[in-house]
Amino acid sequence: MIEALLKFEFLQNAFFSGLVIGVIAPMLGVFIVVRRMSLIADALSHVTLAGIAGSLYLSQTFTAFALLNPIYLGIVASVSGSILIERLRSLYKHYEELAIPIIMSGGIGLSAIFISLASGFNTDIMSYLFGSISAVSRHDLWVVLTIAIVVILFLYAFFKEMFVLSFDEEYAKASGLPAKWIHLLFMIVVALVIAASMRIVGILLVSSLITLPVAASMRIAKGFKQTIIYSILFGETAVIIGLVSAFYLDLQPGGTIVITSIFILLLVIFGKKIALKMKQKGSNLK
Repeated sequence: MIEALLKFEFLQNAFFSGLVIGVIAPMLGVFIVVRRMSLIADALSHVTLAGIAGSLYLSQTFTAFALLNPIYLGIVASVSGSILIERLRSLYKHYEELAIPIIMSGGIGLSAIFISLASGFNTDIMSYLFGSISAVSRHDLWVVLTIAIVVILFLYAFFKEMFVLSFDEEYAKASGLPAKWIHLLFMIVVALVIAASMRIVGILLVSSLITLPVAASMRIAKGFKQTIIYSILFGETAVIIGLVSAFYLDLQPGGTIVITSIFILLLVIFGKKIALKMKQKGSNLK
């Protein structure tokens, strides 16, 4: 694969895009999981699918949209979905979780309509659903890098505020933090990451890369920052092994990345159990 990586541009695009996504997705995933918002990634991914399907339909119907990269309408749809979720959360203050199924249902419904209008499933939509190594262009790579910079700048500027909001939102509001606006910015950043990840992981599987590495890291990490570090480590491992497996086995990279993430999670769970049993045996011998 190393020889092919040096030779083919599409492999370089896929590999470097995957490495970047392997960092930013689990990094944001820590905040998402800690705030018990894991299903939001699923809701936004379905809204992103609606944007992608709509873009493919427009490109088939109107010649003016033939050269439009579907990732742009995907980003617009994802960001719009994140804003709508926040509006609905404020509307249903005592039932905030209702916002997620409402937006998810809307995303699925629009996706079904646009896919049927665009003559059903085809190669393009399948590559967005489950990821594709060959479909990642140099332009997509630059979009991913730009979004990564936005994510890093956001976390650099608001890390302390996000930390407080994640563990005690009421205290954050009482202390004068603009919790509403910071949370809205966070949702927009999450939407951007989901849209950026769709080419590699696929829209239907991107939430797995956001949550599974975090689930594994939470089993062994001893602090918040350590959880972020382990999440990135597990995310990068899953992406690298997943992309290599997809290349050699001619499979969809999204599936191989997610299955690798599950194996990592299982190894961590069973590894910790074995370590605890060995520790108990050692203490009993003493």
